[in-house]
Amino acid sequence: MIKRTVVPTLFAPPTYTHASVVEAGTRLAFLAGSVPLDAEGNLVGDGDHVRQAEQVVANLEEQLKSIGSDLAHVVYTDVYVVADEPGPLSEVWDVVEASGLATGSSGPHSSTLLGVPTLGYQGQLVEITATAVVP
Repeated sequence: MIKRTVVPTLFAPPTYTHASVVEAGTRLAFLAGSVPLDAEGNLVGDGDHVRQAEQVVANLEEQLKSIGSDLAHVVYTDVYVVADEPGPLSEVWDVVEASGLATGSSGPHSSTLLGVPTLGYQGQLVEITATAVVP
């Protein structure tokens, strides 16, 4: 159902693929940004990129579960990190890498990791948007 590709003529990415192809007729879900808020709307992990990334992934799992999918069926993500240096981006990517996003049955998903100056909620440091197959 999902074919993930690392292009041999390009630099090999560490734990994501260059492209994910989904056959026509497959149901796709385009998920809104997963944010580091708990069920009551409270920010989780104030000032902590890693804790916020963990909450974001947990919330993403809930989004996927509600539509009958899971992390292994995510084909693409944008990972936004409030940072002006690579360190926090690496910390957040370690959380992404440890999640089911990097261990799908057909290999890791395709992704873009971005450092940004600000996100939508006060104190928010991480957000992930996703596109997933709904099996």
